Amino acid sequence: MAPWPSVVFALLAAASNALATVLQRRAARTVPLSAGLRLGLLVDLLHRAVWIGGMLAVVAAACFQALALSQGALSVVQPLFVLELPLALLIGRVLLGGRIPRSGWVGVALLVVGLGSALAAAAPTIGTAHAPFGRWVPALVVCAGVIAAAVLAALRRGAGGVRAACFAAATAVAYALTAALMKDATHAWQVGGPGAFFTAWQTYGFAVVGVMAIFLLENAMQSGPLTASQPVLTLGDALVSLSLGVTLYDERVRSGWWLLPEALGVALVLWGAMLLSRVALARDLTGAQDTPAAASGGSAAETEPPCP
Repeated sequence: MAPWPSVVFALLAAASNALATVLQRRAARTVPLSAGLRLGLLVDLLHRAVWIGGMLAVVAAACFQALALSQGALSVVQPLFVLELPLALLIGRVLLGGRIPRSGWVGVALLVVGLGSALAAAAPTIGTAHAPFGRWVPALVVCAGVIAAAVLAALRRGAGGVRAACFAAATAVAYALTAALMKDATHAWQVGGPGAFFTAWQTYGFAVVGVMAIFLLENAMQSGPLTASQPVLTLGDALVSLSLGVTLYDERVRSGWWLLPEALGVALVLWGAMLLSRVALARDLTGAQDTPAAASGGSAAETEPPCP
């Protein structure tokens, strides 16, 4: 199992990401709505302390994630990020005034219990801190192929649940690959300092793949309901990260009869993610729209709730 510092840093990263989501959503509510792209939007946001706070939270999350990956197993650190949505709901309830219904609280409990039981049953080992280049080649090829196939499948479908789920699957692979590359980049920093970090190809790899993941996530949110994309993203990121941890970093998980409680934990996580994705506050925080206007490319002014 991963050392406690890596678990603490991973939880801090998830909490920072959740705070960033809430603060950025609150900032977006305070700027004028428009039907198209507006170049002055960034200028408006820069004058809002809450948006700057959200960006600082993003930076903090990246630092915490790097610290967690430098000390713990990828197959432990990345699955802990499934707690980001329930943490965002709890923070959003305080800062945005949203309401979490009983089903939302049940979803939080299911997700936490499921994640804890799955990780306890799997008991991933730390493995190595650096993956040789020979392992990276097939991993990159497979991940790129899966992302391309999922995007092509999404583009063949109209707006709706299937399209959103396909984009979410591509996002999950991209997020997991970003974390795997970041883990190797942090190892370069530990061994050779800033010079080795900024000359390592993994550093630029996780930056590029991370930007792509954000772009794919935005498409998933705009393509269909959150109930279709969030469960796929939640489980996909965790399972792909576990696979990359095993293939790249020699991390190991229990097998045999341990697969039964592991599967039960995964099922609870999936159930909890589905319940949370139905909470109105969750849709508001992610910017996901379930209305016909959004599905047909309606403007922000038609689909966004009025500013408080």
